[in-house]
Amino acid sequence: MEVGRQILQCQTNSEAFAIDQQRRSANYKPNIWKYDFLQSLSSKYDEEQYKTQAERLRQDVKHLFVETVDLQAILELVDCIRKLGLASHFNDEIKEALDSVASSMKNNSFNGEGNLYFAALSFRLLRQHGYEVSQDVFGEFLDEKGTSMKIQCEDIKGVLEVYEASHLAVEGETILDYAKAFSARILKGINNCTVKEGNIFTRVVHALELPHHWRVQWFDVKWQIDAYENDQKINKLLIDFAKINFNIVQATLQKDLKEISRWWRNLGLTETLKFTRDRLVESFLCSVGLVFEPHFSCFRKWLTKAIVMVLVIDDVYDIYGSLEELEHFTSAVNRWDSRIIQQLPECMQICFQVLDSIVNETASEMERENGWNHAQPHLKKRGQISVKHYLWNQNEEDMLDFFGKNQELVYNISLIIRLCNDLGTSEAEQERGDAASSILCHMKETNVSEETARTYIKDMISKSWKKVNGQCIAKSPKLQSLVNINTNMARVVHNLYQYGDGFGVQDRENKRQIISLLVDPLKLN
Repeated sequence: MEVGRQILQCQTNSEAFAIDQQRRSANYKPNIWKYDFLQSLSSKYDEEQYKTQAERLRQDVKHLFVETVDLQAILELVDCIRKLGLASHFNDEIKEALDSVASSMKNNSFNGEGNLYFAALSFRLLRQHGYEVSQDVFGEFLDEKGTSMKIQCEDIKGVLEVYEASHLAVEGETILDYAKAFSARILKGINNCTVKEGNIFTRVVHALELPHHWRVQWFDVKWQIDAYENDQKINKLLIDFAKINFNIVQATLQKDLKEISRWWRNLGLTETLKFTRDRLVESFLCSVGLVFEPHFSCFRKWLTKAIVMVLVIDDVYDIYGSLEELEHFTSAVNRWDSRIIQQLPECMQICFQVLDSIVNETASEMERENGWNHAQPHLKKRGQISVKHYLWNQNEEDMLDFFGKNQELVYNISLIIRLCNDLGTSEAEQERGDAASSILCHMKETNVSEETARTYIKDMISKSWKKVNGQCIAKSPKLQSLVNINTNMARVVHNLYQYGDGFGVQDRENKRQIISLLVDPLKLN
């Protein structure tokens, strides 16, 4: 493909703007992931013998659904399978188990019998899978006033499950608000000496860092495998299957990354646009966070191209362009008119041409592989949305109008992305003189400290999650997958900005995570 070389032949034509101002720089550090290193990645786990071994283990684990009779044990099996990254292998079995629980709740035959852990686990799993379930399952655990919960502080397992379940609340669910506040207070007060089971304390610390519902499932798999290995009650078949499945998936991800890195190098974009971030691997990691399953390779590669271009355009807006230039650039993308772009600086012409080439390539691939027609206009519309909101999404034949029908969901996910970004990057952006973040705006508008403003922004994120949760309930099975992919966007940014600027700064934590997920396989038993 010669698209990259053609783009780099583009000549600047910015005289019409007579721009002589000094361009700013964010002083981003050079990319740490060298091309030769990425091309050297290889794995033996794409060999057929490991796939055969994995299939045998899958069949063995499948029998556990038949052998397990106790309802709580079945739910624990479902929960374990989800956390170990194996859910896609057991969709039918998981649905059957959850349908049974949902049916018993609907028919008022559900009986937690005072088992807080069981009630909370049932609620969380049903909500996570889009079932309608009432907060009233926690009614029997309320005190006489109905404003607090009768929870035994010694029941750490139950308290932890309540805390996790409370993050699936929707607007107006005051019982879950009480549950969240009360459980958080108990969990923050415990230490390793007060908990008999050391594994539970480890999980408490993990949940308080970031609740399970806000975590990227695949990014958490290695941690979960390690935690379950220390649990004497776990069936070792699950651990064995999770390990080999992780390695097989990793082998596919390495192939994807090698291919996309060749595309990025041939494009040569960072050689010309030296002010922008060169963060291909981090962009690829984001696409993995949305969909990690091997059969999504094409989507992952397209999404990585989109994300890395969003980063470039983000830097054009925040660092490089003047207001007049950016207005013309936005207009050009909105109209998808290359004539407008000719009057802009070279970097903006290049950005537009790369966007155009990605759209054309993707549309051709979609039409060729799926027999679709007229995919290009829909993809261009998505490109326009990206320039305005830095938000990209999947496009499938009968879901191309997903954004139009789910504007509230998209808006609240976008808000979470924006606010998490501000929490992680506000300090550095303020030093560079970038546009004011939500934190700085709130400080100035209400005359409060940065700490108070950050607490306010975190509360806004929690409220936005409630709205997202409400919009994810009772979706059709056909849309549930797309809803989950969209929601994973919010989870990815929580991961990216948990310890600072995950894109701008390739720090030790982000490097460790990338090596763990994309380079180092698990040792099999």
